[in-house]
Amino acid sequence: MTIDAIIKELEALGNPEKVAFKQQKFGIISKNALGIYHKDLKEIAKRVGKNNDLAKALFETNIYEARLLCSKLFKPKDVTEDLMEKWLLTFENWEICDSFSMGLFSKSPFAISKIIEWSTRSAVFEKRASFATLSSYCMADKKAANSVFEQFFPLIYQAADDERIYVKKAVNWALRSIGKRNVDLNQRAIEEAHKIEALAYKSAKWIAKDALRELQQEKVNILDYPRAIYRP
Repeated sequence: MTIDAIIKELEALGNPEKVAFKQQKFGIISKNALGIYHKDLKEIAKRVGKNNDLAKALFETNIYEARLLCSKLFKPKDVTEDLMEKWLLTFENWEICDSFSMGLFSKSPFAISKIIEWSTRSAVFEKRASFATLSSYCMADKKAANSVFEQFFPLIYQAADDERIYVKKAVNWALRSIGKRNVDLNQRAIEEAHKIEALAYKSAKWIAKDALRELQQEKVNILDYPRAIYRP
């Protein structure tokens, strides 16, 4: 498909009522939005297939849904640090932040370095991108050793004082994701949650209690990664 054909399809799918609904229901505020649900964009991406040039061209249209589609069409192994930084600076809500973080950044060669670097950013969606990428990286790299994930606990601890809802939810998400990777990391995440709970911040106590609620469940969903060790 050409970029013109894709834009025409996006425009045909657009519905201003969906823009308003997403803002009211999910807090998704976006510029130049047509009003298209994520499931419809996923269907287009499935038909189009991976295409880096097309993805970059879509991003440059400045159409919100075209940028979401970019995150689904670009090949993670080909992304550069310059592109990641360029796209990161444009994130205006949690939806586009998570779409790039989960579908692209977490599968890129720079996932770990960007998780670490972005964790101290001040802009809300730049910082959220760190922990959203980390949350997805827990599933994207199925063979990584536990030590890879243990290095992220200090980042989570340091960010636990951030009261901004889109940051603290991502920090909590990251802690829970590490804790569901295998039984050993589950225990480490529980220990870390107790440390965070002792901090004198409302956000820290919420992050910890919500994580403990899930990670201490009798039937918590443990993924057993890496399988070579935990399902020999």
